[in-house]
Amino acid sequence: MTTKSGGPGAFTKFDLSRVPSPAFVVDKAAIERNLSILADVRDASGIKLLLALKAFSMWSLGDLVGKYLNGTATSGLWEARLAAEQYNGEVATFCAGYKAADIAEIARLSDHVIFNSPGQHRRFAHLLEAARSDGSRFDVGLRLNPMHAEGEVAKYDPAQPHSRLGHPADQLVAADLDGVDGLHIHSLCEQDFPPLRRTWEALHPRIAPYFGQLKWLNFGGGHHITRDDYQRDDLIAFLNNIRRETGLDLYLEPGEAIALDAGILVGEVLDVIDNGMPVAILDISATCHMPDVIEAPYRPALLGEPAEGITVRLGGPSCLAGDIIGDYRFELVPRPGDRVAFLDQAHYSMVKTTTFNGVPLPSIHLWDSRDDTLAMVREFGWETFRDRLS
Repeated sequence: MTTKSGGPGAFTKFDLSRVPSPAFVVDKAAIERNLSILADVRDASGIKLLLALKAFSMWSLGDLVGKYLNGTATSGLWEARLAAEQYNGEVATFCAGYKAADIAEIARLSDHVIFNSPGQHRRFAHLLEAARSDGSRFDVGLRLNPMHAEGEVAKYDPAQPHSRLGHPADQLVAADLDGVDGLHIHSLCEQDFPPLRRTWEALHPRIAPYFGQLKWLNFGGGHHITRDDYQRDDLIAFLNNIRRETGLDLYLEPGEAIALDAGILVGEVLDVIDNGMPVAILDISATCHMPDVIEAPYRPALLGEPAEGITVRLGGPSCLAGDIIGDYRFELVPRPGDRVAFLDQAHYSMVKTTTFNGVPLPSIHLWDSRDDTLAMVREFGWETFRDRLS
């Protein structure tokens, strides 16, 4: 996959030595800029916008998110708890497979409980009824697989062949919607508007007969609405047209769009060796701190990388042979103690870090590029690693 970073932005003026290494630094001004763009789209299209916590769960900014968006989209019980405790507004919960023991609390915390299959909805119908009897108020949703693939990489495409995500739209029958208030359709990943339009054109004939019995449609996430080249006017017109045609409430659940180009991961060179090319060992690990570098895979953008220079391989400190971030250009071969930073690391990297191999977790810092204030939000001791084990 290709990095979608739009560039360093205000981070060109951030002194990397101001934070310990490794560290995530999130620019509050960039987050607020993205939220403002999303709120404008929301207001112009008459829809509701939810933050997908799976992509960006920096809950210290929960109040800020609440000023602009309508709530959160969660992926199970623990994210629903986080949403209820740290955020404002609606909570829409989807999980590919719920546990029966979690249903009562999920129903209590959520405004929408979205099921991956009609079968699981039917199996848990008695638990939903019991939750309502206990005072919980929620809608029920069903996730549909539109059977229309648009993903750049198949393993990240929810509409890939034999996908586990969503009830196949070509199998949908009226009985599947008994007790269902809305449909959830999420099949995009880091994409602009045309893939959404094509997905809707493919799905529309299959669900049009049921518009009259539904309350809402949720188009999920994967929409890079805050990217400079996103066709926001086209999206607004599209959403307004669907609202007029269907009479339904519409939702979007962007995650990355809230945090695009809003954070960096700062690291330090620990050692440099020569093995046919310069190889620099960093205190940043691809496998521990940026797992999508390996899983996607992709090459994250490096702050200040010149157009030409000496090619240096950058890798992490773990014992995993594949802990390689990538090959990058430098004007001079870096030396131990030099600082580097990777761009666009606020989304997904922060939520997916691990302590594999005892590699320390990056601390988390909130910077505001408007007034240059900087605060440490969280640091992690070795107890974080110890307490995951027994």
